[in-house]
Amino acid sequence: MLVSEHIFEEMEEKKNSPPHGLLKQNNMILRFLMVLLSSCVINRNYLCSTHPMVTPTVSPHSGSSNITASLEALRLDGHLSFDNMHHAAKDFGNRHHFLPSAVLHPKSVSDISSTIKHIFEMGTTTGLTVAARGHGHSLEGQAQAYHGVVINMESLQAPDMYFHIGELPYVDASGGELWINLLHESVKHGLTPKSWTDYLHLTVGGTLSNAGISGQAFRHGPQINNVYQLEVVTGTGEVVTCSEKKNADLFYGVLGGLGQFGIITRARISLEPAPMMVKWIRVLYTDFFLFSKDQEHLISSKNSFDYIEGFVIINRTGLLNNWRSSFNPKDPVQASQFNSEGRTLFCLEIAKYFNPEETNFMTQKVDSLLSELSYIKSTLLLSEVSYVEFLDRVHVSELKLREMGLWEVPHPWLNLLIPKSRIHDFANEVFGNILTDTSTGPILIYPVDKSKWNNRTSMVTPEEDVFYLVAFLSSAMPFSKGTDGLEHILNQNKRILDFCKSANLGMKQYLPHYITREDWKTHFGTQWEVFVMRKSTYDPLAILAPGQRIFQKARRSFSDIGLQNNQHNIQSSKGR
Repeated sequence: MLVSEHIFEEMEEKKNSPPHGLLKQNNMILRFLMVLLSSCVINRNYLCSTHPMVTPTVSPHSGSSNITASLEALRLDGHLSFDNMHHAAKDFGNRHHFLPSAVLHPKSVSDISSTIKHIFEMGTTTGLTVAARGHGHSLEGQAQAYHGVVINMESLQAPDMYFHIGELPYVDASGGELWINLLHESVKHGLTPKSWTDYLHLTVGGTLSNAGISGQAFRHGPQINNVYQLEVVTGTGEVVTCSEKKNADLFYGVLGGLGQFGIITRARISLEPAPMMVKWIRVLYTDFFLFSKDQEHLISSKNSFDYIEGFVIINRTGLLNNWRSSFNPKDPVQASQFNSEGRTLFCLEIAKYFNPEETNFMTQKVDSLLSELSYIKSTLLLSEVSYVEFLDRVHVSELKLREMGLWEVPHPWLNLLIPKSRIHDFANEVFGNILTDTSTGPILIYPVDKSKWNNRTSMVTPEEDVFYLVAFLSSAMPFSKGTDGLEHILNQNKRILDFCKSANLGMKQYLPHYITREDWKTHFGTQWEVFVMRKSTYDPLAILAPGQRIFQKARRSFSDIGLQNNQHNIQSSKGR
């Protein structure tokens, strides 16, 4: 998930087992049901119904007390809770609130496996589904399960992180571990993961189920490109270890698979030597052509910066001199004369990693790289921070916003991947006509090189080798009917999406959200059939990740099965 410290600056400015006995008696019927429906559920039931955006108080399942009783009877190392579950119906998007029937707090992988296996063996006689919830940073209710079971993945911490030191170093970490914890433990060994997200208080399994993109992706690819091995619990409850060489189809399917094929319970993540310091730089442009040209030049250079991002600033008065940050102008006199009023600006944000003994060489290298760029010279802003401080740069501002009551607001974010060949068309329309300001949140924009991405994962990207990530990270003020209100921002997002479609830009959504089967098919394109086949293989009853609204769990009663069996027998006798 993408986030930047600028969202916080701008908002501050704006404020100024035994339970299976009965099931075993009907095992043959259930097995027949699952085999029968696994062949048709994917083809006939693509999309979850649109549930009301309120917290329901009555379960839609018949016999819900029996379902609760069967779940309570499960033998677990952790526990299931059936009360006070409102936190599981809330996420960072803060727009969808679907109350589950239970929340699982697992202490072991077997807790997750047993629960899913139990629900799978109940077949389609119940509508129970399962969603894995990390740190709750989904935007559209993707980690919620309406009257299903939500798994609190942060409860799954054991076993502890294991570090392999030496050639090809790696760390084995729980899928419920936060990246910030992984960072702190890694640097103790002088190591670090290669690719990050802008915000580190996210779970390992959560970002790997999407992609994990930040300013290092141009060099190392997203986080899903830097994983050696996974442990996954599938939609049948099976625990599978997979890698490039073992169960490869599941391995690549789960990476970027939106949680559709399995829950990541452990990941082996590639590491590299960790630097100690970061030279952090921002420069401004008024010309989008020069801005994008410099970004593309930097990501194609062999010896470049270690982090490359950018963002757009529209209608921000006195920006350079009023920017509250730890940055200092290289030339304070020239910077004081810069006037940003009335102009759309583009900020290039770059960073170079180094160790203290390399300071002189790093300074020369940075100066050399900057000399190749066409930014406004008076706008060069510099900061020098520790590596950990740089990577965790968002969290300090988050804490301030929480104190101000400006964190838990609706976040109607829109994240797009735009092909390089159409980025200027996109910029001209969106930044020139659709958007009038950026006061509701930052707009990130930077290119990545797809040659550094593995095309075997489930992650969908534009067809061109170079494409831009453009992220509209808006925050809506509660009860506002103005330009900072939810309705206005959603309409603005729709205008952007409508333009992308009408102009045939070849855009793909990152952290995608669609409500129709045709939109999902269009999103996946040629990968759709593979995606559907993997779903039928690893989650044949469509139990997992219902909040993505891609597939719907089929539901039938035992009387339906008996009727279908009779019809099947009649047809068979006619055939004879």
